[in-house]
Amino acid sequence: MATERLVVVGGDAAGMAAASQARRLRKPDELAITAFERGHFTSYSACGIPYWVGGDVDGPDALIARTAEEHRARDIDLRMRTEVTELDLDRGRVRTRELDSGGRESWTGFDKLVLATGARPRRPGLPGIDAPGVHGVQTLDDGQALLDTLDASSGRRAVVVGAGYIGVEMAEALIRRGYEVTVLEQSAQPMSTLDPDMGALVHEAMCGMGIETVCGTTVTGVLTDTAGRARAVTTEDGEYPADVVVLGLGVRPETALAAAAGLPLGESGGLLTDLAMRVRGQDHIWAGGDCVEVLDLISGRTRHIALGTHANKHGQVIGANVGGGYATFPGVVGTAVSKVCDLEIARTGLLEREARAAGLRFVTATVEATNRAGYYPGARPMHVKMLAERRTGRLLGVQIVGREGAGKRVDIAAVALTAGMTVERMTALDLGYAPPFSPVWDPVLVAARKAAGAVRAAGV
Repeated sequence: MATERLVVVGGDAAGMAAASQARRLRKPDELAITAFERGHFTSYSACGIPYWVGGDVDGPDALIARTAEEHRARDIDLRMRTEVTELDLDRGRVRTRELDSGGRESWTGFDKLVLATGARPRRPGLPGIDAPGVHGVQTLDDGQALLDTLDASSGRRAVVVGAGYIGVEMAEALIRRGYEVTVLEQSAQPMSTLDPDMGALVHEAMCGMGIETVCGTTVTGVLTDTAGRARAVTTEDGEYPADVVVLGLGVRPETALAAAAGLPLGESGGLLTDLAMRVRGQDHIWAGGDCVEVLDLISGRTRHIALGTHANKHGQVIGANVGGGYATFPGVVGTAVSKVCDLEIARTGLLEREARAAGLRFVTATVEATNRAGYYPGARPMHVKMLAERRTGRLLGVQIVGREGAGKRVDIAAVALTAGMTVERMTALDLGYAPPFSPVWDPVLVAARKAAGAVRAAGV
């Protein structure tokens, strides 16, 4: 029997998880695996970059889960610094260019193809946005370039553009390095992944930490000095001096190759797949990681969520299917957690605007409680907001902002969402209790009780 050929485009979480799982299931004489990665690193944690920059962890080696040499030792032909420039689906081949060898091009054939091309940072086309001293933080190369700038700079003023997850995490990292930090955000509040009332709590806390947080402002450009380096960020309302500028404007799916090959894309530009992570309409092409859209189990719509947790699961599913087994990825509920200094921020399920867009009628409940029994040392305030479907009481979403022990409480809600629980049923959850960990009524259960009351009061 002829050896099948698997080609993987992208050497990070989804791509190499797929390759590794396929190799576990099929021997080299049954399945030849070739993977292409255009960067310098493979199988690394991009989520750890802010903590590397802030000095909490060493890098970049500490952020690499498996090196290229380790993958090759498992009979995976991983070719680093090699960019795939074209997909020829009719002939079953990909065109590649070697980035460190004079741009030499060649074709590689495949019987099965995995697309794990990731996402690219949003970088608006503004004057000065590409000047030295302006940094994104998508890859380990980006992290090293930022650290090089910080080490070479004699100034101590930083501007972060965007107050999403990356923005607030980078603000903390720069504060830890002794910088004066200004965060500029176009929305009315930081963390647009929260409802505005919860984002206001984050805003207040950031300002209390010494992070100047300017919301409702639009960046118009980056000013440069006589050497061409960034010296300030301009907005419609003013100018903010900067020795370094960090962009935290989110990402979008990297699907230019897929689009050029005519593969189906969703509203966000991410590839569309079935539950087995096979690209829709294709028998021998799979896709996973930050380049795909996935099913939202609450709204029933597809959405783009760039998280390493999903990417690794996608890769496991793809590898099982490519390797002759069967696995599915049922979807997500949109769980995410982050922090800025000692403030923990978490959400799962739908925000108010997302519930409205899905045509759902809902009630909300917000409570302020404490992370521990109120009399126990170290008890700190925690805010929990809960959305429930108006008629049925089905849980739709939860947001949490608080100190130690707040963020991971969102996992309770994530399980309840996945199980399709009502807020009434949630009130009976048998959660762990001891004064150092929780009040007698955990804040999530207090919010569920209040939400259940709101459902009853709203009627049909």
